[in-house]
Amino acid sequence: MRKATKHATGKLTAEQAEELKALQALPDDQIDYSDAPPTKAEEWRDAAVGKFYRPIKQQLTLRIDADVVHWFKEQGKGYQTRINELLRDAMMKETKH
Repeated sequence: MRKATKHATGKLTAEQAEELKALQALPDDQIDYSDAPPTKAEEWRDAAVGKFYRPIKQQLTLRIDADVVHWFKEQGKGYQTRINELLRDAMMKETKH
């Protein structure tokens, strides 16, 4: 199988898109693993699950108390990311019950 490279526009060629579509339709039991060495469970012990996962962001208008916004901004760049992280932590704690 050839490595899929993108055009300078960042889009796949029609041939590459068709090949990816065919691969997605391939049942798991038909995947050829002959070029991949077998691994052991202990090799995956420190694997980071979801390390490269990036949720889709949604822009919205949200009213937050001015003193809260000021407090986040005082901590430096990335205040919106910090707010998002705190909200995600709260969501994760709620959904684990």
